[in-house]
Amino acid sequence: MESKAAMMVTILLCCSSISPAFAQKHKGPPAAAAVSLPPSPAPSPAAPRHVDLADLLSVAGPFHTFLDLLEKTDVLRTFQSQANGSKDGITVFVPKDAAFASLARSATANLTSDQLKSLALYHALPRYYSLAEFNRLGGAASPVPTLAGGEYTVNVTDDMGTVHVGSMWSNPKISSSVYSTRPVAVYEVDRVLLPMQIFRTDPPMAPSPAPAPDAKPASDAASPLPGKSSSAKAKADEKKSSSSPPSSRRGAGIAGYFLALAASASAGLLLLC
Repeated sequence: MESKAAMMVTILLCCSSISPAFAQKHKGPPAAAAVSLPPSPAPSPAAPRHVDLADLLSVAGPFHTFLDLLEKTDVLRTFQSQANGSKDGITVFVPKDAAFASLARSATANLTSDQLKSLALYHALPRYYSLAEFNRLGGAASPVPTLAGGEYTVNVTDDMGTVHVGSMWSNPKISSSVYSTRPVAVYEVDRVLLPMQIFRTDPPMAPSPAPAPDAKPASDAASPLPGKSSSAKAKADEKKSSSSPPSSRRGAGIAGYFLALAASASAGLLLLC
């Protein structure tokens, strides 16, 4: 037992005599220091695309009458500023030339310059609306203010995808989307918006175009030239004869045969006498 105890003491002494340098030599490699990277900057929002309304309306449509109205009243500048200089954007309802042509000339000829300007501004909303967003403008959201301001409002209704923009004297529908990319939306409408603030009564419509004259009757056709009428008549009679039914032609042949036979018999009797 004493020898075993002596051995244990010797082993403990040997373990305690290991140098710190040897332990440091066999120590594992130090952990790599964490590398800290600067935070990446957030991507900047893309700048909205500039839309030139004059170029857009000049190549679509045709919208020449409405574009002339915008330029004459200088409302085109207001629309352009709202489209590219505001965060809300713009929605424009553009009547085709045929819509203006359906109005009597007197409907707009007597309007003042301020009334013409209000009429042009009345065709735009001071905010961008996609077609899908119109379904929430009905009911409590109506009436919707326009760029004309004040009481110049419209009632926008969406009936199973058919959108109408109602004014006092007209209720045009959106027939197509000309351009719709935020912040600018341009929609074609089939009639001109007619607010009560400008038109106290229902504006007169242009008269319907007269129907086209009927074609000249065949009986009034020019007669053939002199000297050719007889030949033309002979050709017509010949054609009529050739176009008669085969049965009538066959009957005529049989009758002629019997007449010839009777004539021959009569001639024989005369010779015998």
